[in-house]
Amino acid sequence: MNDYPAMISKKNLIQPVPRRIRGYFAGQLMFDTTQAIYVWEWSPYPQYYIPIDDVNDDLLVDEEQEKHESRGTYMRLGFKAGEREHPAAAKMFTDDSLEGLAGMVRFEWDALDSWFEEDEQIFVHPRSPYARVDAIRSTRTVRVELDGAVLAESSSPVMVYETGLPTRYYLNRTDVNFEHLVPNDTVTECPYKGTTTDYWSVQVGGTVHADLAWSYSFPTRQLLPITGLVAFYNEKVDIFIDGVELTQAQTHFFPTKSTT
Repeated sequence: MNDYPAMISKKNLIQPVPRRIRGYFAGQLMFDTTQAIYVWEWSPYPQYYIPIDDVNDDLLVDEEQEKHESRGTYMRLGFKAGEREHPAAAKMFTDDSLEGLAGMVRFEWDALDSWFEEDEQIFVHPRSPYARVDAIRSTRTVRVELDGAVLAESSSPVMVYETGLPTRYYLNRTDVNFEHLVPNDTVTECPYKGTTTDYWSVQVGGTVHADLAWSYSFPTRQLLPITGLVAFYNEKVDIFIDGVELTQAQTHFFPTKSTT
């Protein structure tokens, strides 16, 4: 059993979206709707499904392919705007689908140039209405180790509690041993925290462990307390809280236990 709350959403759960959702492709409005639905294709987060009546069909290409999946039968759609094309970009579900999906379009997230909830751009995937992310300051002592080497130790961490994930410990840079950190060009995005501005691999004993630490210089407004701080993947390092070692987490990022 994990030491953090799991996601409670079940696969194929369908719920209404109370927000206005828009998507753009090649500078043109692909859809604008207040009638989207959330569909949990897996438990960590949902996808948006958009009514076909709210989609700009001038940009759609019927690829004349009928396919089947667990949620039902769908027709494959592509995009075309001027000289720009994107095949296999969306699915339009037919009457032979789960209740509520007929006439709904599921867009591949990366096929669109941008997505908006109301007037705020969103990234990676929709934010789950059942997920909460809190950044809380603490005076508990956090020590991070890998293969016996101390990577960081701090008594002023910011703890980030995100539904479905282990607590992430964000530490002041002055409490991090950068002797073991190797900067790289990795960039990741999170719909709740924003886009990373720094990423590091960790070198211990001649071995380089890729992409174990990161930082956000410009996080979302809800996560401003983590600005500039450094966090490590619990799944790949050893973390001690007030001297007590935590059980190494397993998540969808790293579904098997680390052997490091």
